[in-house]
Amino acid sequence: MAPRDPGLPEAVEIFDTTCRDGAQLEGISLTVDDKLRIADELDELGVHFIEGGWPGANPKDIEFFDRAARELRFERSTLVAFGSTRRPRGKVDDDPTLRNLLDAGTSAVCIVGKSSAYHVTEALRTSLDEGEAMVADSVRFLAEAGVRVLFDAEHFFDGWHQNPEFSLRVLEAAAEQGAETLVLCDTNGGALPHQVEAVVREITGHFKDDVKVAVHLHDDTGCGVANALAGVRGGATQVQGTINGYGERTGNCNLTTIIPNLTLKMGVRTLPEGRLSRLSAASHRIAEIVNMTPDPQAPYVGASAFAHKAGLHVSAIARRKDAYEHVDPEAVGNGTRFVVSEMAGKATLELKAREIGIDLDGPALTDVIDELKRLEHEGYHFEAADGSLELLMRRAAGWTQDYFALESYRVIVSEADEVRHDTEAIVKLLVDGERVGRIGEGNGPVNALDAAVREAIGSRYPQLAKVHLTDFKVRVLDTAKGTGAVTRVLIDSTNGKRSWSTIGVSENIIQASWQALEDSLVFGLLHTSE
Repeated sequence: MAPRDPGLPEAVEIFDTTCRDGAQLEGISLTVDDKLRIADELDELGVHFIEGGWPGANPKDIEFFDRAARELRFERSTLVAFGSTRRPRGKVDDDPTLRNLLDAGTSAVCIVGKSSAYHVTEALRTSLDEGEAMVADSVRFLAEAGVRVLFDAEHFFDGWHQNPEFSLRVLEAAAEQGAETLVLCDTNGGALPHQVEAVVREITGHFKDDVKVAVHLHDDTGCGVANALAGVRGGATQVQGTINGYGERTGNCNLTTIIPNLTLKMGVRTLPEGRLSRLSAASHRIAEIVNMTPDPQAPYVGASAFAHKAGLHVSAIARRKDAYEHVDPEAVGNGTRFVVSEMAGKATLELKAREIGIDLDGPALTDVIDELKRLEHEGYHFEAADGSLELLMRRAAGWTQDYFALESYRVIVSEADEVRHDTEAIVKLLVDGERVGRIGEGNGPVNALDAAVREAIGSRYPQLAKVHLTDFKVRVLDTAKGTGAVTRVLIDSTNGKRSWSTIGVSENIIQASWQALEDSLVFGLLHTSE
């Protein structure tokens, strides 16, 4: 943890809104079970607040809060229900949104209200006095009901720029009626760091210690994380965001970057002691739950965040681990990786072999380097295929796999109807000296080949049931050759505990697919126990 600037707060609360704001990202659709699993992960991580959704807005969120109360036992986090202020010219006593917030049964609620004069007059079509009253009445109603209230000041930064007097009136009304936190929202995501810092400093200076100030920022200018850090520099003591930056349009500010930046770079406490090392695992698990491929280049938590390819860097790291890493990867639950390609030198391969746990002597090391250069010239790309690389290095050290050997395969595709094609694969394998032939059917050639192999050897190797293919990528390497072009196939797989990638290259896409599939299954058998 870095020394803290005396002007910064000692600690900042982390408010996660992945289950609500994050779910608004195009391509994400969460089930109730998904949201419960995400909330459980976030509690394990140790964020202070988990915003679960908008009770009453849809059956899914009603079920979520009901099940969360019965099924989840939060040890570190507070569950928050989200809603809006009362309607224009309405009464709080019979407002369904406010009633649903109380019925959700959470100890804290976050309500959104207009803090921009423009939005009050143009979107709500009401007066500024009524806009202020909507906020004051709603906060008072909820606070008197005994729940903690966070007020989400929608469009605050835009509103402050256009009419700061009204925006401040709204904040004062919320604070006076019992809001414990004022959340300054950059709803359109158009603010820049110097603007955020200046505005937040003015607001925190105005309220002093009477109420907490938080920031809720979007990434439409690419400044979401920078804006959050600027907000903390301005005096904010809570940051709202989402895991992996999921959110509407270009996303919310990314907590997996903000949290380590605050703690490791700025000396500001965020998560409970010992929880920061869970950050990478939480990032990847939540990505799996929402069915989004993790960004390998994501700061701190990405697979490539501490990956080293250039020989010069690797040679230095072999002597001093911190030579080319700005923080210790283990602090955020990540690790150093040595990426091997035709650019690799002996130091890279020696470290990679040590990481795998194999002994490569001088001649074997030279053979691996020569083989890498030859294969990558043909179109292989081993920095993207860690599984195939490990198998190549093990073979160079004298290892041979004895799980199965391919004798032949055949793939048949038949037209079932105008929109569907059935695929059948026949494989003949040698297993323990015995010739085994099996047929598999599937959704395409790879699925059918995978099914046939599993049918042939699954009874001998029951651990294979834990190995699953998760992604299949094809790239044509020389488009000028048309259908005769060389094709590269990458297959991603997992056994539930670790993931790996394998590769195949051929002018025949089925052959390339088989190469990648075979490596995937062999690697899975090698590293998966019964």
